[in-house]
Amino acid sequence: MIKRFGIVAILAVGAVVMTGCSGDEIVRFGWPVGVTPQAESMRHLWTWSVIAALLMGILVWGLIFWTITFHRHKEGQDEFPRQTAYNVPLELTYTAIPFVIIAVLFYFTVIVQTDVEKKTNDPKVVVDVTAFQWNWKFGYRQAEVNGQEKQFPSTLGNPFDLQVQQNTHDGEPLPGPANGRDDDIRNYLRFDKIETIGTSTEIPILVLPTDQRIQFELAAADVVHSFWVPEFLFKRDVLPFPEQNHTDNVFQIEKIERTGAFVGRCAEMCGTYHSMMNFEVRAVSPQDFDRYITYRDTHPQATNAQALEAICQQPESVVTVPFDTRRKSNGTAAATGDPNNTRLAGCTIKESDFQ
Repeated sequence: MIKRFGIVAILAVGAVVMTGCSGDEIVRFGWPVGVTPQAESMRHLWTWSVIAALLMGILVWGLIFWTITFHRHKEGQDEFPRQTAYNVPLELTYTAIPFVIIAVLFYFTVIVQTDVEKKTNDPKVVVDVTAFQWNWKFGYRQAEVNGQEKQFPSTLGNPFDLQVQQNTHDGEPLPGPANGRDDDIRNYLRFDKIETIGTSTEIPILVLPTDQRIQFELAAADVVHSFWVPEFLFKRDVLPFPEQNHTDNVFQIEKIERTGAFVGRCAEMCGTYHSMMNFEVRAVSPQDFDRYITYRDTHPQATNAQALEAICQQPESVVTVPFDTRRKSNGTAAATGDPNNTRLAGCTIKESDFQ
């Protein structure tokens, strides 16, 4: 008996050691470190759900081990084992226990989901997120700048011109969104004064402030996509025609808790170049965000990279790089920058740029 328990213990310890995970990673069961309060709530739900599942698994494994160890048929024993069929109290017990477990998990799931889906009427920043094959467009509809709420011109149903900045093959442009369908069917899309559009050669960087409530309004120009920032610890489907599809395309996060760069991806198989649909969320201080928005508002011809340089931020993505549209092997390497240190060394902010 001691030998068997020893083997089981060795296997358990070996399984943990061979994962190569740190103590903190083991507690998180593989989840990344979240950067929003909602992410932390979801991580707690996930952690305790896994712990509950492991405890139930240990109980079941223990009963199986106990059965095969102490109730094995012994040589020379012809006595028929005691039967427990039609034991009503026992059957009611193991029928009721799963319902109790499900009820408890359902309760905590609803609590966390309600918190994650919570929306207020006073977000500090409102971002229009447009997904298209195979990139992203981000626009600022509203932002609080220097303590004052600023609205930016936003229109609906403009001619959709993102295809001119899309991937090309042998110098020829690939078909536009949804294989070049008519633009007038996309009259739900928003086009903002301050926008960032991803291309085959440039990863779009969505600049956001820390410690402020942010609202995202999602829309797809063609097929179903998915907005996924792993550090947010959840994904949101991005559907075309949200009104006709009866979907809630708006969600909010309470705040981003620290500065840094966080990779974003499309998590829905959306076509040939789905794997190329990466973007970056660049979280900066509220003061730097105010300067960023002011610079882009007062310098409408400036690029997103120039605005980032003006606030002493790395002008290009530091967490991912563009894929080669022809799928060359040299276009798939990850960026080598430090996502926690995005400021340009030796850079000085010129306040005159933000007047």
